[in-house]
Amino acid sequence: MLTFRMVPANGGSPDTDTDYTEQYILNIADGDKNALAELYNKTRVPVYSFALSMLKNPDDAQDILHDCFLQIWQAAGSYKRMGKPMAWIMTITKNLCLMKIREYSKAGEEPPEYNEAYFQSNDNMSAEDKAILNDCMSKLSDDERQIVVLHAVSGFKHREIADILNKPLSTVLSKYNRAIGKMRKMIEGERLYV
Repeated sequence: MLTFRMVPANGGSPDTDTDYTEQYILNIADGDKNALAELYNKTRVPVYSFALSMLKNPDDAQDILHDCFLQIWQAAGSYKRMGKPMAWIMTITKNLCLMKIREYSKAGEEPPEYNEAYFQSNDNMSAEDKAILNDCMSKLSDDERQIVVLHAVSGFKHREIADILNKPLSTVLSKYNRAIGKMRKMIEGERLYV
């Protein structure tokens, strides 16, 4: 049976991770390069996954991942403690993704799109499960895909996702439930043919 909830990279709970993440940002503001490396190791998967969900291109998502941490290094001094450091990081990621999309629009180009699985880094899933999930994710709307990635892959609460995406909580909950329902139907449809 496929599950959609992943544990934070360091195995801790999201609430205790908030304190560490915030402390890393404060240490980065003081010029601590080791704190930047720790923050990168702790948050690179959710940042990359979110960028990939927006851009649908692994190369662009990788560029955004690196640009995000450069921007964190430069902007850490202006970070205000509000108990939501991952929302701050994801807002940086979202803004960088939107800039990338605008670049493609100005050039009159379509961004290159790859049909790469979102769950490649999960060794607990079989290749068949990864292929099925990738197919399901590709059939979701952009909003639905972003919300599912932020909740199921990155471990954000729905309220945090509403803050990151600047959408009402009720919209996030509705789109998440609709997306999970669509995915469930697609997965059950796959099992009928096996």
